[in-house]
Amino acid sequence: MKLKRIDEYMSDEILIIYGTETGNAEDLAEEIGNLAGKHGLVSKVFDMEDVSAENLARSKRLIVCVSTWGEGEQPDNAQDLYDEVVGLDDGSMMNVNYAVLALGDTAFELFCESGKEWDRVLEQKGATRVNERIDCDTDYYDYVDEWIGLTLKIMQDIEV
Repeated sequence: MKLKRIDEYMSDEILIIYGTETGNAEDLAEEIGNLAGKHGLVSKVFDMEDVSAENLARSKRLIVCVSTWGEGEQPDNAQDLYDEVVGLDDGSMMNVNYAVLALGDTAFELFCESGKEWDRVLEQKGATRVNERIDCDTDYYDYVDEWIGLTLKIMQDIEV
């Protein structure tokens, strides 16, 4: 379920945020949100434009779905939130358990760079990576389902 306002989000739910230019990361975030219910999780899916760094810091379970735009840049709807998170104090996300699903195209030199940046900054700010980042090429439907299932299983087991 895609929401437009983050104030409708509760910290015990799984927060799924997406940054996209073409809609692929949004589609995957929606798919993850739909599958979360099969793992006993209540999920909320948000465009990164509708989220603040404070919202992320309050989250106990976070999945970031982000595509890389151009030559390794954040998508337009992700840049402000990314910059806000970069500006946080180290340790400000100590209660956040996260996983990153990165989309890219191996035809570009900086493959999945946006996802790599999100993974690094969340770890730097004290969040705990619960599953290794997956870097997906344009044919991601061939291999992303296993990662999603494992990530949701791990998230299900996290005490909040």
